[in-house]
Amino acid sequence: MTDRKPHQERFHETVDRKAQRKRTEQIRNQQPLWSGFSLFGIVGWSVAIPTLVAIAVGIWLDRHVQGGPSWTLTLLPIGIGLGCLAAWRWVSHEEQQIHHQPETQEEDNDDQ
Repeated sequence: MTDRKPHQERFHETVDRKAQRKRTEQIRNQQPLWSGFSLFGIVGWSVAIPTLVAIAVGIWLDRHVQGGPSWTLTLLPIGIGLGCLAAWRWVSHEEQQIHHQPETQEEDNDDQ
């Protein structure tokens, strides 16, 4: 009889944790549609701003440095690359926030 009580307590604790996690996910999923559009805007601006800065620096260098390669054309792909890297890091961070599950191995074993 004593072996059964700790097992029942563990079962109730597991059910409580999973119910709390479900409530948290339901609250998180109630974000308005505009929050999705804002993510698109953040990604777009995180690519556009480094690209525009690189173009501006390239134009300035082309006007002040005589001869040589076109700095605008050289810095354009660098700005796009940096912007894409920033957007990728932002999206991967958001994805980790969405899919972060604090589930332990013990909880996985309780499901069986």
